[in-house]
Order: sequence, then C-alpha cells, then structure tokens
Amino acid sequence: MARVIVTPRAVTDLHALVDNLGLPDTTFQRVQRSLRMLERFPRAGRALTGRWQGTRFVIGPWPWMILVYVHDADDDCVYVVAVHDGRSSASVTAWR
Repeated sequence: MARVIVTPRAVTDLHALVDNLGLPDTTFQRVQRSLRMLERFPRAGRALTGRWQGTRFVIGPWPWMILVYVHDADDDCVYVVAVHDGRSSASVTAWR
C-alpha cells in the first residue's frame, strides 16, 4: 500500500481554504478520508496536462475541492502537492 503524504504547500492551501471559506473544523479529517483510496489505488485520479503534467487529481470532500498529487512509484508514496478550489479561475482544472 502506498503511503500518502500531505506536503507543507498543500497544508497551507487547505488552511487558506478553511479560513477564506469558513469550512468546518472537520475539514482536515474529511480530506484525510478522501485521500484514503490513494493508499490502495495511487493512480486513481485523472492525470493533468500542461504546466501540471506529471500530477493527478481527485475530488475532495466537497465537489469543488481539487486534491492534486504525485505518485512516486519507486518510493510507493503519494505526495499531495496542492489543494485548490475548482470554482476558481486559478484552479488546475480551470482550462476544462
């Protein structure tokens, strides 16, 4: 099973979303539950292209929350590198 590691950048992104959107105190636990499937299926998310090529994403606990990650097969680790609000024009999925 792959180990899921949330990078400091992703934690900062998540804190900003919690603060700016007034998300509940349970947000971090909800995100953790959303990431559990990546332990068994690290390539489950859709691959991104363009400047985000090499990363994948899954939807978080809310349908607008994008969890961006990289799977390192050699280390068998999933690194969550960013958390975005998919409704934002700056989101990794905005081009879709």
